[in-house]
Amino acid sequence: MLSKPKSSSRLGFYSTFEEQLSRSHPLYILANQINWNLFEEAFAKLYSEEGRPGKPIRLMVSLIMLKHIRNISDESVVEQWAENAYYQYFSARKCLLLQSHVRHQSWFISGIGLELTG
Repeated sequence: MLSKPKSSSRLGFYSTFEEQLSRSHPLYILANQINWNLFEEAFAKLYSEEGRPGKPIRLMVSLIMLKHIRNISDESVVEQWAENAYYQYFSARKCLLLQSHVRHQSWFISGIGLELTG
């Protein structure tokens, strides 16, 4: 089941999460250059309308991208995601989350691999 989008949040009284980030950071730039809708459309069919809501497609795709960009393991990308504001922004977070709500999702990664090759 696809999850519902969440509303944006402010950090403190005056600024948003996005305003706290450097617009010249490579992941900030890349996040705004990728057409994320292509992934949403391609992978939405892998989600069911029934059952517990799944993780957002952008989150899952961004974790796979970060894993390959940084050449790190699944476990390491999830751990680093919890500590890195730019990783979270890249995955469409609207506020900094200091603990990971993401678990290793090898079923999604292998599902994408099968979908792309099959």
